Amino acid sequence: MKTLQLILVVAFSAAAAAAQNAAPFRNAEIGRGFTSLQAAVDSIGDADGTILIAPGTYRQCAVQKSGIIAFRAVVPGQSIFDTKTCEGKAALVLRGQAARVDGIVFQNMRGPDANGAGIRLEKGNLTVTRSIFRTSEQGILTADDRTGDISISQSSFSGLGRCDRGLPCAHSVYIGGYRALSITKSRFERGNGGHYLKSRASRVTITDNAFDDSRGRETSYMIDLPNGADGSIARNIFVQGASKENYSAFITVAPAGRTQSSAGLSINANEASVAPDVDRETVFVADWSGDRLALGGNRLGRGLKPFEKR
Repeated sequence: MKTLQLILVVAFSAAAAAAQNAAPFRNAEIGRGFTSLQAAVDSIGDADGTILIAPGTYRQCAVQKSGIIAFRAVVPGQSIFDTKTCEGKAALVLRGQAARVDGIVFQNMRGPDANGAGIRLEKGNLTVTRSIFRTSEQGILTADDRTGDISISQSSFSGLGRCDRGLPCAHSVYIGGYRALSITKSRFERGNGGHYLKSRASRVTITDNAFDDSRGRETSYMIDLPNGADGSIARNIFVQGASKENYSAFITVAPAGRTQSSAGLSINANEASVAPDVDRETVFVADWSGDRLALGGNRLGRGLKPFEKR
């Protein structure tokens, strides 16, 4: 009897696994699986729903046009979107009310405008947790939405960015004119050009991250706030590598012109250095805004000037 029960359990598990592989995208609210990610997105429509993504590597993409959708890996780090972009933009093109992305890997994204990304956010709120963005032209790229908020945590960005072919540079993360951006407990490394983080959000909270440029290639700033921002940059670790397109600063404030206030922007308790094999002088914070920033408690390595007005 026990042998028969064991056989039935094994058979049921095998059948369940086969069904999941055949329909890896599951609408959690209605309990239905789909072979197509786009079909799963469309099944949610204007509602608030969750798509559970089985382990596997997928050459699929989707466009969210409405509603609130959570894209969640069943096993974090084992659901991989590879190569395929929608509209020539990204694996996930998001223009609904909001989206949440948890535990997903995005890799090898290319686009006709050299801005191929894991996520292209065009409107609405976005929350990203426990996700990996690697070996693409960009990790996350957004348009402008002054009513929207973006939160990124416990995620990694590696082998991203480019600044070639006579085209505008791409970056590991580029945030357009959003209301607020929060990035925490995440890692940026091995950039291939551009900035690690470029943000036009009005308010930023960038805390407890690592920016490791020691193996970067032809990169520029670690954090670029081209039009200024208020908020906090704290408890991050920065290492600047040897191969730089622009090594003049680690963090820039309003280099493209001050269009929003940076008054009170707090940059404190960070640790910054150049790689051990690099001998150069540079600036930790370069400021074009003319606003009164709050700097203090930053631990800087050799050759780093704390602050410079430009």
